[in-house]
Amino acid sequence: MTQRATTRPEPFRKPAHWSDAPPPTPRDAEEQDDPNGLSPTRYGDWVQKGIAIDF
Repeated sequence: MTQRATTRPEPFRKPAHWSDAPPPTPRDAEEQDDPNGLSPTRYGDWVQKGIAIDF
């Protein structure tokens, strides 16, 4: 079994675009009215010409 690295290699340098700032806290989702009924992204069913389809 191969050992997993627990530290970065010695010559590693952090890229300039990396930040030490913590990630932002997520915002609550905004509720939007769905004029056609239940949201397909929430309930998983897409209706096309009266037939429920799934991707």
